[in-house]
Amino acid sequence: MKREIKDVLLILSGTCIYAFGLVYLNIANHLAEGGVSGITLMLRALFQIDPAYSTLLINIPLVLIGGKILGRRTFIYTIIGTVSLSSFLWIWQRIPIVINLENDLLIVALLAGLAGGIGSGLVYRTGGTTGGSDVVARILEINYGISMGRSLLIFDVIILTLSLTYLDLNRMMYTLIVSYVFSKVIDSMLDGAYAAKGLIVISNHSEAIAPLLMDNLERGVTFFNGEGGYSQHPKKILYIVVSPREIHEVKRLIYQIDERAFLSVINVHEVEGEGFTYLKPQANRFSFRKQLKNDD
Repeated sequence: MKREIKDVLLILSGTCIYAFGLVYLNIANHLAEGGVSGITLMLRALFQIDPAYSTLLINIPLVLIGGKILGRRTFIYTIIGTVSLSSFLWIWQRIPIVINLENDLLIVALLAGLAGGIGSGLVYRTGGTTGGSDVVARILEINYGISMGRSLLIFDVIILTLSLTYLDLNRMMYTLIVSYVFSKVIDSMLDGAYAAKGLIVISNHSEAIAPLLMDNLERGVTFFNGEGGYSQHPKKILYIVVSPREIHEVKRLIYQIDERAFLSVINVHEVEGEGFTYLKPQANRFSFRKQLKNDD
């Protein structure tokens, strides 16, 4: 229940931020948008239809059609996301806020992409969506084998091209900046709350390196059983996850034991657990060494 409440709050926060950017940055400065939001902006410009209503009218049938594909939890979260986005669009359009950026469309585009990316990222992190082209892309992927990335790109290209019916080419170029920043922000948010580095260490002295790392960094290590491809000798391969700022210290400690150790540093997009998403136990170095000695 706590997790579901947290997810709903994230969805509401995300749609609130996304709608704010759409109203006070995209609409206020006559910039387009991809996906269903781009269609609603087109309908507003050509036929004066409120995006709050068109968002709901377009998304609800799509979500209902894709209900079985989305799964129960994602379906419920998508309904919440769609309704809340429409509601926040209605609310923000009726609050007179002016963001004075001195007609600098580059700053507007960057902020619009940032707001849209953060808002959508919060929704996606819960496993939900705001409906629209995401649902259509999922249907095409399952029924016809077309990847979601390709489908979404095609949708955006078509919608942005049609947006030239009410936008000039200059503003369309700034809209492309919005889309680029939007995608990059979403990627960074979905990559994980805590980026880290993983190190794979291959050495003939792994058992001596491990306690040194645990003692000095207070990070856990894991051994994998391996075998040298050329020597055919068994080896203990060491794996450890640390924060980026600890990389230099890890290398220094390893090379104290074995200057010929082989290290492979890999990006860890998300890590959860002791020392990362919650605090590690407070233990001084003496007690840690003593515990290791007792374990031996």
